[in-house]
Amino acid sequence: MSALLLAGVLGLGSVSARAAESAPVASANDTATLVTDRDAVGPDQHLRVGLRLQLKPGWHTYWINPGDAGDTPTLDVTADGGATGKGGAIHWPVPVRISEGGLMSYAYVNEVTLPEDLVLKGSGGTTLHAHAEWLVCAQVCIPESGDFTLTLPASTGDVPEGGAQADLFRKAEAATPVASPFAASVSGDGVLTLSGKGLSAASVSQAWFLPQDGGVIDQVAEQPLHVSDGQLTLGLKFLKAAHRDKPLVGVVVLKDAAGQESPLQIEARPVGGASAAAPVQADAAPALDVPTGAGWLRVLLFAFVGGLILNLMPCVFPVLAMKALSLAKMGGAGRGAQLQSALFYTLGVTGAFAALGIVMIGLRLAGSAAGWGFQFQSPGFVVGVCWLLFLMGLNLLGVFEVSAGRLGQVQTGGGRSGDMMTGLLAVIVATPCTAPFMGVAIAGALGGPPVMGVLVFLSMGLGLAFPYILVAGVPGVASRMPKPGAWMGILKQVLAFPLFATCVWLLWVAAIQRGVTFVALTAGGVVLLGFAGWIYGVGQRRSMLEGGRGTVAFCQIVAVLCVVVCGAALAQGLRAAPAPVVTGASEAGIEPFSEARLAELRAQGKPVFIDMTASWCITCMVNERVALDVPSVQQAFRDQKIVFLKGDWTNRNAAIGAFLKAHGRDGVPFYIYYAPHQDGVVLPQILTPGIVLSTIGK
Repeated sequence: MSALLLAGVLGLGSVSARAAESAPVASANDTATLVTDRDAVGPDQHLRVGLRLQLKPGWHTYWINPGDAGDTPTLDVTADGGATGKGGAIHWPVPVRISEGGLMSYAYVNEVTLPEDLVLKGSGGTTLHAHAEWLVCAQVCIPESGDFTLTLPASTGDVPEGGAQADLFRKAEAATPVASPFAASVSGDGVLTLSGKGLSAASVSQAWFLPQDGGVIDQVAEQPLHVSDGQLTLGLKFLKAAHRDKPLVGVVVLKDAAGQESPLQIEARPVGGASAAAPVQADAAPALDVPTGAGWLRVLLFAFVGGLILNLMPCVFPVLAMKALSLAKMGGAGRGAQLQSALFYTLGVTGAFAALGIVMIGLRLAGSAAGWGFQFQSPGFVVGVCWLLFLMGLNLLGVFEVSAGRLGQVQTGGGRSGDMMTGLLAVIVATPCTAPFMGVAIAGALGGPPVMGVLVFLSMGLGLAFPYILVAGVPGVASRMPKPGAWMGILKQVLAFPLFATCVWLLWVAAIQRGVTFVALTAGGVVLLGFAGWIYGVGQRRSMLEGGRGTVAFCQIVAVLCVVVCGAALAQGLRAAPAPVVTGASEAGIEPFSEARLAELRAQGKPVFIDMTASWCITCMVNERVALDVPSVQQAFRDQKIVFLKGDWTNRNAAIGAFLKAHGRDGVPFYIYYAPHQDGVVLPQILTPGIVLSTIGK
């Protein structure tokens, strides 16, 4: 160590001590800088650059595999000037393991440098530009990011091996795994074996395995160690969804009696059979069950029933009201038109469900924690849906018309594209709701083979479309619908107001996500789109009455410009930093959810009720109004001294996503009650005061 320190001091030369470190990006939780291992560059120089994070006590960030919760840091570096280049992949130092609340995290504490290689081409000075994103967690998790600039001059002579920050890279390199000299294999029952000269009970006192990818092993389970001469085994517990026929990639850390750790990068080849050398311990945390064989039929049935029940959810009411208008019109239509309308509505619903399922499954395979309704965590998506529904309401009121056959048709009942559009919108507005039976179905879809996952989402779509199929397909049902008449125009206008009510709800969601400034932008867009719809309608009426092409073209151009301005304003608003907002977790008598707080309360023997919710989830809001925020339930909570923890999933939250996944759920609402020193009891997704009171034993 003394030699390393001396080399670092001698390497400074005449260059400033901060020449190889950028200006800091600081927060209340940490300080981040961009560092390099050299203070100057020569021709075709090979640099090491890195993100240096100095974390405040109690805070941590994450490894390439964050574990059961968290997010992987990213670093993107480019160089321009006399010498140019682009940084490579991060070389990950070995993290520490943090186990709490039944979850495992692989993290860095205190200080860490995440290095990567940068090969420069050319000669002369260079300027490094870097963008980094990382998540820091303590009792809460906060996503952070930074943009860094660092200028390195051209070397006037030989470039020294080490710059002012070279020690940081030496420490990172010393903690980075090296290729294992031992042969590695893993059996089907999870026994990881290392074989080779030098392994013995005298050289290895402890060992543990860190998987490079999540979703392979139960990361919080014990890893029993057995060491003999020339061989070491670790007992791992595969998750049921793991592909056991693929190599197991990760890091094995060997620790000797003196406490010296040796991290080894391994790729264990799968071998058949089971091994009794190191029995695997029982589950420390429940793994998710993935259906097989006939079990998929049950999941598909649950998916269908869940989609069917979605028709009764408040989320879908605005669009179903529009479809009711089509049902009424079907009373005077022929059977062929009725079946065609049902077919294209079903295609719209199932197509949207399939697309949503493919996106969610793709994100899960890529390591994301996306869950049901994840798109409503995007403020841009929320505002886009709000504006679309507002335009649809104006269309229903007759402010403008979109004739049958045009792309993007929204006129209710206006042909095949209108039926498909209505089905698509039904799915879009349905995703904030989770119906009973959907939890099991979605968990199975996301945990099983991708093909079966898509079939599960298609089954949900068929369930949502089934009532309309029934009306159109059963002879005599549609014929008993009221005959079309003048009353249809009034009904069409009345149905605009559920859409406007939905817009108000989405405005509220935007306020929770990004603050009042973003709401002003959204409301301003509503006014501008209202003007666009009005002037577009003026052009249409002028065309029908007078046929003036110039006036019509002018009105259409103005309407399009209004839409473009709205899009540009939304993009600008999304780039701005969100204003701090106060969420429901700060309400009186309610604490924000965290795994650490839950573990603390359960250790103290206190009863805990957990409410996982989101502002974009109408079912959640209804449950709060009718079942949780009622005097009888609130009094029972006070009498029994039940601690109420609320997890707000309105914005992306890795800890909440991991908690839901650990309990077999991928969406909200989710409710669970922990009696003192007992396992949790999961409540239904539709609550009544009686259900809550019976669960807590009141």
